[in-house]
Amino acid sequence: MIGIGWQSDSSRLAYDIMRWILLSFFSLFLLVIACSNQQDDRGPSDLAREARRLSRIYPLPASVKFPADNHWSEAKVHLGRLLFFDPILSGKQDIACATCHHPDNGFAESRDLSIGTNGIGFGNSRHFKQPNEIPLVKRNAHTILNTAFNGIDLGQRYDPNNAPMFWDNRANSLEEQALMPMKALEEMRGTEISEEEIVQVVIKRLRTIDAYVELFEKAFPDSDQPIDSINLAKALATYERTLVNNNTRFDMFKRGEAEAMSLGEKEGMQLFIEVGCAACHNGPMLSDYKTHVLGVPENDKLTELDRGFEDRFHFRTPTLRNLRFTFPFMHNGTMHSIREILEFYQDISQGKSRNPNVPIDSIDPLARALKLKVKDFGPIENFLLSLNDDNYDRRIPAEVPSGLPVGGNISSR
Repeated sequence: MIGIGWQSDSSRLAYDIMRWILLSFFSLFLLVIACSNQQDDRGPSDLAREARRLSRIYPLPASVKFPADNHWSEAKVHLGRLLFFDPILSGKQDIACATCHHPDNGFAESRDLSIGTNGIGFGNSRHFKQPNEIPLVKRNAHTILNTAFNGIDLGQRYDPNNAPMFWDNRANSLEEQALMPMKALEEMRGTEISEEEIVQVVIKRLRTIDAYVELFEKAFPDSDQPIDSINLAKALATYERTLVNNNTRFDMFKRGEAEAMSLGEKEGMQLFIEVGCAACHNGPMLSDYKTHVLGVPENDKLTELDRGFEDRFHFRTPTLRNLRFTFPFMHNGTMHSIREILEFYQDISQGKSRNPNVPIDSIDPLARALKLKVKDFGPIENFLLSLNDDNYDRRIPAEVPSGLPVGGNISSR
């Protein structure tokens, strides 16, 4: 007989085991491919059902949850407000949290991309001092209004310890988020202090100021060392959780006040759901807090591509609340009106990607399944106006304990 004979029973057993492993691996590979194709090849009816399942919008809760290890107190709120407006938290002591998240701008900023440390001026008039080696902040400044509710789901449930933050969801709570801008070179840190050292440098500064020593002791009376990085983050987060405006015309209507919204706004709300916008902009915050590929045009001011979450051009669904205060829009501030956004989504629904780095087939299927028409733009814009509420805490401290300019170098002089 021509061929290779078996040398022993053990060799035959080894062959059978190897053959079984290879066949199992191949079967699993085919199953993964089949599942992937099933996901990618969802037909219009499947996507429509998915959109209907997700398209639920609700009012915001009347009250805010605080973490079990960071309860609300007036002392913490007061301390957090002062810290938020005090540029002592930055490397060059020239920029505060409030510089790019100012109450006059809906706790956002009227710029496409922020100018952080080494900047001077406010909003659109802000510019870098010269000489300058600091880059622009690569993403548009999120509003802090209602971030207390980040992560709230379709069942109106949320956990303050599991609340997605930033355009790429890289932080999971306001406490975790609070210190990150301090560590970012282009935001608050600058080039003179390392990322590893900046927080402790700030802590040492705070400990030299008697007013801050007293304020931290009142806010954290059970701490052996009240001024530390954990309590700094807790104070900032506590203040930020008080920045809510949860009584828009939409909220009042959803709570039973039938006349709170106009007929035009109600029509727009229905269209917003019917055309598929609410498949991603859902729940009480009108955000699913997931990341999606949309192919937003690049901002030409950036020297490198911003590839977003996991380098896949994924960016988080932003809230649609308070759009009147928080333009320009999208993760890089390249869109300046609601109508421009609607035109962008209409292009996607017609098979056009505006970003040459993002082919249309990679754009989220729910976005491609939108049924937007030009005649829908006006009513949907009317609905989105019902999500504005200018009743929020705009108080700005007259001074901060460091004696530095309140809000940072926002005066153009």
